[in-house]
Amino acid sequence: MARMQAFERDVVIRAARMVFWRVGYDGASIPELEQATGLSRSSLYNTFSSKRGLFDAAVQSYLDELIRPRLAPLQAEVVAPGALLTYLTGLRDAFENLQSMPAAYGCMLINTASTPLAEDEHVRQVIADYKRELHSALTRGLDAAIHDEACGEGANPEVLTALVVAGLAIARVDPREAAGFVSSAIRIVRNQVGSIDTERGPASSS
Repeated sequence: MARMQAFERDVVIRAARMVFWRVGYDGASIPELEQATGLSRSSLYNTFSSKRGLFDAAVQSYLDELIRPRLAPLQAEVVAPGALLTYLTGLRDAFENLQSMPAAYGCMLINTASTPLAEDEHVRQVIADYKRELHSALTRGLDAAIHDEACGEGANPEVLTALVVAGLAIARVDPREAAGFVSSAIRIVRNQVGSIDTERGPASSS
């Protein structure tokens, strides 16, 4: 029974996540969340204490299920030389696909950064932590690519992070411009490290 309850809770959170991602925290009404999750207002409040509690659970789900799996190759113990370009080209392709969630709705966290909810200390910290995690992942990916190509310094992880965040921020308004920001990051990396096979795995230690 406990496992079934946990599973149902995850399903509810994912359904609510879609609502928050699509219309934001302020735009998500309780009736809309009831309809999306199939739960009554009292059930939602009994489980998550408040609309804000449900939002916090949705944000954690967004990070754990959608963001971190994509960053995982850049956070591995051994980062493949092509991992950074694989991540960037995947993000660019998502923006260019107008039917994708990133193209349609951008980034749930970056969107929240421009709303009144970002004044909340906890939310502000979650967003800041996400940006640091993204920067760290991009830095490790760039280090792996540069070391593999025996190149000197040049590409700047701060610039790459800024371009990715800019793309995430503008995506729901202009996904093609978002793709352009990420394309700029790709060009910077390619100019620095040359052509890297994005399908290549990490170099063998043997």
